[in-house]
Amino acid sequence: MDLGILIGRLVIGLAMSAHGAQKLFGWFGGYGIAGTGGFLETLGFRPGRFFALALGLSEVTAGLLTAAGLLGPVGPALIILLMLVAMIVVHWGNGFFGPNGIELTALFSVAALVLAFAGPGAYSLDALLGLDGVWTGESTWAVVGAGVIGAAINLAIRRPAQPAHKAA
Repeated sequence: MDLGILIGRLVIGLAMSAHGAQKLFGWFGGYGIAGTGGFLETLGFRPGRFFALALGLSEVTAGLLTAAGLLGPVGPALIILLMLVAMIVVHWGNGFFGPNGIELTALFSVAALVLAFAGPGAYSLDALLGLDGVWTGESTWAVVGAGVIGAAINLAIRRPAQPAHKAA
């Protein structure tokens, strides 16, 4: 069981961190802060560069916490927050499979939820530091709930461009 959790944490966590590196540094075919910021502006997240930096840092942090098994459900809850916003804002209108549908964001979200409730396992920094007993079912629900609330706040502060009015 612990080996399976470790593999899941590493794959999901490092993939999420790579997504953040695309946004922060332009690595792995990404667009960096400027390109990501421009895209985020078109989605209503202004100022775009600020949101690009916040998004990139959040993805790297969420991924590294998850991969390392540090702070239990915090990394997975951040992944859920990020993927819910991406799913609703970017992918929802494209169906499940796509192209560019919600499939990948849904998979990341569900995998993160599974990892949050499975716990980081024996091969984790939480276990090494003696923090694995800190996370109860109730505290995990609270952290995951905070992630969902964080997604709702992100969606609420978004300001999509208003359609231009046609002259009569």
